Amino acid sequence: MRAIAEAPGKAIITGEHFVVHGAWALAAALPRKVRVTIEPSSKFEVISDLFRRGESPELLPVSNVVEEMAREFSGKPTVRVMINSDVPGGAGLGSSAATMVAVAAAFSKLNSLGLTVNELVECAMVGEQSIHGKPSGVDPAVCARGGVVLFRTGSTPKKVSFEGMRSLILSYSGLKRSTRGQIGHVARMKDRYPGMFESLAGGIGDLSLRASEMLRDEDMKGLGTLLTVNQAALMSLGVSNDTLDGMVDLLLTLGSYGAKVTGAGGGGSVLAVAPEGKEKSIVSGLSARGFETFRVEIPVEGVRSWLER
Repeated sequence: MRAIAEAPGKAIITGEHFVVHGAWALAAALPRKVRVTIEPSSKFEVISDLFRRGESPELLPVSNVVEEMAREFSGKPTVRVMINSDVPGGAGLGSSAATMVAVAAAFSKLNSLGLTVNELVECAMVGEQSIHGKPSGVDPAVCARGGVVLFRTGSTPKKVSFEGMRSLILSYSGLKRSTRGQIGHVARMKDRYPGMFESLAGGIGDLSLRASEMLRDEDMKGLGTLLTVNQAALMSLGVSNDTLDGMVDLLLTLGSYGAKVTGAGGGGSVLAVAPEGKEKSIVSGLSARGFETFRVEIPVEGVRSWLER
């Protein structure tokens, strides 16, 4: 008997970094997923066809999640964990969070624990904290729940519901970065300029609430404007760079309504919204310059798990 779980990646639409410090963020689950298979074994081991041992920060924290769940719920920690992912690591698209959520869900299914979504998120946070230090928790919350979520630390996540689908453009810079390092950089900025940071955090929190309304009402042009405003705030924190700024400028030049860094910054990916008739040419324009770029439709479902013999 083995258990399989799939969890989606995520994109933060607005509010990254500020969400760590109490502001609202708006985030969406993505169609790209991580699949985790867990089966009984004589020892604990992690196998992945995409990562070599020691090269991925996700591998060691997997053992932390499994060991903590085994202690908490009297499960057996001697399992084989197999990871398959189409979410690029270090791209700001929730690779680690999707992995931890899928590990928690598969372990729960294998041991018939019947954990709730909230409990799966708590288990996944054990691994996320091992990787990122003091993350807000928005990533595993979205990867577990799916859909589009308004998230603020200490508050119950709010689902943003709407009819039909919405499309986003995501473009990966190819530059990997440390989320832990970027979180630390922003924390130092907060300590150095507390008044400025408090004003920015309050403004971006309000912006995220407004962005959720525009997404719901399919006001993609208005949403794009807010993305670009959010990008200016991220630039002021120093989490963007010349490559990311250039990608944002190119997305705007090619006709996007708006664009910004998504995730921790310093590398990773940028996100844009664009008129329906221009999406294909915009994706082609970024791809022609060597950036892996794709269009996604949201919302998508959250984590799911099942048993196979």
